[in-house]
Amino acid sequence: MEQSRITFWATLAVFATGTFWGLYWIPVRQIAELGLDGAWGVFAIVTAALILLAPFGWRGRAGLRAAPPLALASIALCGLAFMLYSVGLNYGRVAIVVILFFLTPVWSTLLGRYLIGWTVTVRRLLVLLLGIAGLLMMLGAGGTLPLPRNLGEWLGLVSGFLWALATVGIRVKATTGPFSSAFVLVAGAWIGALIVAPLLEPVPQISGLIRPWAILGWVMVAALCGVAAAMVAVMWAATKLDPARIGVLLMAEVFVSAISAALIAGETLSAVELLGGGLVLIAGLIEVWPARRRIPAK
Repeated sequence: MEQSRITFWATLAVFATGTFWGLYWIPVRQIAELGLDGAWGVFAIVTAALILLAPFGWRGRAGLRAAPPLALASIALCGLAFMLYSVGLNYGRVAIVVILFFLTPVWSTLLGRYLIGWTVTVRRLLVLLLGIAGLLMMLGAGGTLPLPRNLGEWLGLVSGFLWALATVGIRVKATTGPFSSAFVLVAGAWIGALIVAPLLEPVPQISGLIRPWAILGWVMVAALCGVAAAMVAVMWAATKLDPARIGVLLMAEVFVSAISAALIAGETLSAVELLGGGLVLIAGLIEVWPARRRIPAK
């Protein structure tokens, strides 16, 4: 009974995280509209999240010192990827940026094959073909070359690749606990935002900010629910649930982001873009769907 209760709460935590991440673009854009443009709003969000998680990082400092450097670097790279994805939401259509990020199974297959030598099974080959076909359809929907058309799409594509690269490193080396891992991840996002923000937009003038208390409110909502709590929840659930279930539950983000962006921001997708996005989602589902185990003959 206790195990079923843990499974229920872990499932609920991951589903809630995917759902909130589907709405995460709202505070990100609200902060930008109030004066913190580009990556500065994301920098504010991850700064607040880093402060919230700092006590857990300090408490787990012994485990962090003992952790393999590759594991820590991989977790921090996940943070960098999340930061670029967050910034991309300000520069491109929400649904397209989210779907481009969810191309991670394609990159994981290629990276696993050429960096580690993993065998490309028929199943992974299907994931690769469907994902690439979906990518080409989405980016070439307007009759143009199938390349990202704005900074947001480029950041969505690059962030998905970096996330895949980071997860390959995490799978090779053991990681720390969920709270310490979340701290390292947010620290990676913070360092990345500190570097990227000045490259995209000038440093904002505090005196020129519109409604600073409203900005603070949006920052705290995004930092607490969308970053700190979400990262801890996913990393805790990863120790309780099958990876396939986590992958499927997190796909709630795609549907929530597409619907909310259409209703709130008036962002719609063409039929070709919808079809391409559908292929990407199918590729992701195939990637995380549990493989049927063969029963040996008696």
